[in-house]
Amino acid sequence: MTLTSTKLTNNQQTVLDLLENAKEPLKAYKILFDTQKKGIKAPPQVYRALDKLIEIGKVHKIESRNSYVACKHEGCNAKTSTSFLICEKCDNVTELIGNNLFSYFSNQAEKNNFKYNKHCLEIFGLCENCKLKNLSLIHISEPTRPRLISYAVFCLK
Repeated sequence: MTLTSTKLTNNQQTVLDLLENAKEPLKAYKILFDTQKKGIKAPPQVYRALDKLIEIGKVHKIESRNSYVACKHEGCNAKTSTSFLICEKCDNVTELIGNNLFSYFSNQAEKNNFKYNKHCLEIFGLCENCKLKNLSLIHISEPTRPRLISYAVFCLK
């Protein structure tokens, strides 16, 4: 069954809608709290919906945070092997797409006589917005010269 032909249940659609509109990864109990008015009353309902959405590639789990994000890539086939850039300041998550990581890890595993099945790669740092907010402007001037020379130096906090 393809992603486009999969008919979602009401609970699955409710959970997916919430995740698609979320600005950060959500934990299962936050999903439950935010969907109770829409008929989802118990944790097993949330987990069943999440399991199915992960199975069909519409949602990914951020393992280190035990939270979930909606997949923003049409036709994503990363159901078991996922790679993310995660901002440590604002929790923004960017999914890395492409088959080169799968190939790279397969080759590394083969070189070490290891059977590679899947990966969950989470790279932590600062997103572009937080990186820019983390810069501070320091003004340095050299008053000893006849002509005032000013420098602007950006330093990470």
